[in-house]
Amino acid sequence: MSKAYYAQKLSADRLDRVYAIAGPRVRQYLQAEMDHARAAIRPGDRVLELGCGTGRVLGHVARDAQMAWGVDFAPASVASAHSRYSDLGWAVMDAARLGFPSDCFDLVLGVQNFISACKVPPEDLVRESLRVTRPGGRVLLSSYTEAFWPHRLDWFRDQAAEGLLGAIDEDATGDGVIVGQDGFRATTFSPEDFAGLAERLGVEAEIYEVDSSSVFCKILRF
Repeated sequence: MSKAYYAQKLSADRLDRVYAIAGPRVRQYLQAEMDHARAAIRPGDRVLELGCGTGRVLGHVARDAQMAWGVDFAPASVASAHSRYSDLGWAVMDAARLGFPSDCFDLVLGVQNFISACKVPPEDLVRESLRVTRPGGRVLLSSYTEAFWPHRLDWFRDQAAEGLLGAIDEDATGDGVIVGQDGFRATTFSPEDFAGLAERLGVEAEIYEVDSSSVFCKILRF
């Protein structure tokens, strides 16, 4: 599945609908991720969110930042974010080729499994995120816990029932991977995946769980 799938089928109003149909346990997960991201912001921080969508997360956390930018591959989502939060910075960008100078952000966020959803090599994503992060700054990425799998799968089934995704290929779906009959494929980053990525890149990372639903990986920029 290419990045174009998200831009064409899961952007703007359709993306908003994905969150609107979420059940109570998924809404708890979404709120826990936003609250954790907000708590990671220090006074005076400059924040960048990768895969910002329509601004749902950045609109929540930006009030604690000195400056905030959100970038996304889908122009319709970025336009929607700008219409809602015109005081923040928004841009259409590829997360692996950011149009920002080096060393300009204190915190780079890529939440809600963005590391899998962005469809670029994770090594390229982290290297580019670290490039735009100031020394002493952090890159904060997340994926799903194994325990959250039943809730995640039900949520994706609901999205398929709403016509937001193609029908789920139940035979091909499992072990953290959701496969759609229309070519959609959603993978997961496990704690071991994050640890292996950090080792390959030679970076220092803290890996931990939040709300029994998210796996977070915090990478420090030296």
